[in-house]
Formats: sequence, C-alpha cells, structure tokens
Amino acid sequence: MEEAEVPLEHLHEHVKETAEHSGAAWISWVALSTAILAVLAAIAGLLSGQHVNEAMMNQIEASDQWNYYQAKGIKASVLDAKMSLSGTPNESDQAKRDRYEKEQEKIKSEAEHKEVAAKLNFHNFHKHEVFARGVTMFQIAIAIAAISALTKKRHFWVVSLLFGVVGCVFLVLAGIAK
Repeated sequence: MEEAEVPLEHLHEHVKETAEHSGAAWISWVALSTAILAVLAAIAGLLSGQHVNEAMMNQIEASDQWNYYQAKGIKASVLDAKMSLSGTPNESDQAKRDRYEKEQEKIKSEAEHKEVAAKLNFHNFHKHEVFARGVTMFQIAIAIAAISALTKKRHFWVVSLLFGVVGCVFLVLAGIAK
C-alpha cells in the first residue's frame, strides 16, 4: 500500500514566505545574536571571576602570613610576662622566647615578600575589571535585543549589536592585557 505523499516542500516555502513577511526571519537573527551575546557574557564572567579570585588569594596569603607573625609575637610576649612574674629566669622559657623571635623575623620577611607580590599582582584586579565591563556591555546588549524582539524594531537590534561589539572589545582588551 502506498503512503500518501505530503507536500513538505510546498509547506516549507509557505512558512518561509510567511516568516519573511511577518518579520519572523529577522527575529530569528535577533535570537541567534542574543544567544551568541549570552555565551560571550558567560565566558567574560567566568574569566572575570577567575582573575578576581586569583588576586584575592594572593592578598589572603599575605594576610595569613602577617597573622602568623603576630601569633609568634604574642607567644613571645606571654613568655616575657611569665618570666617577669615568676622572678626566676627559666632556661626553657628563654630558649622558647628566643626561638619565637627568630621565627618571627623569618615570618616577617616572608610576609613582606607576599605582600609585595600581592601588590605587584594588581594586573589580576585590572583584568577582572575589564572583563566585568565586557559582561556589563553584553548584558546591556541582550536586554536591548529583547526590546528589539518585543517591539519588532530593527534599530534596537542594531544598538544591541553595537553594545555587543563594545563588549567584544573589552573581552579582547582583557585577554591581551599583561
């Protein structure tokens, strides 16, 4: 038994013609460009977060080292107070105190080094800011594209694409920044 042939080509042409006359084909391009902008915004957001996390980790490491330095200083001060209250010098306490002071000098040097490294690593904050600006431009572009689709006005789509281009510029600038 033969199956009935459905004129799909005819139907496809009719849908295409209707879409072209109603502006639906143009809206498809708006949807595609919006999807691309969303992907670029996601990439820029991910890279922005990565750079801010790296910069924060460097700063946290420096702060941790300074906290360790202060802890050794407090231990030495407690031993000083103990020795001055007891009246008799204890060899063990004096040795501990001397060890804390030596360790504190080494820790201070390392803390200063990490602090300088964190400050020199400012490029991570800079890259974060540039990527974040790109994310903002992409989000604005997506919002304007949505307005374009809702109002069916092409000039909003063009403005959306311009914001998307600016977002791409920020993405490239952050990528090549040292």
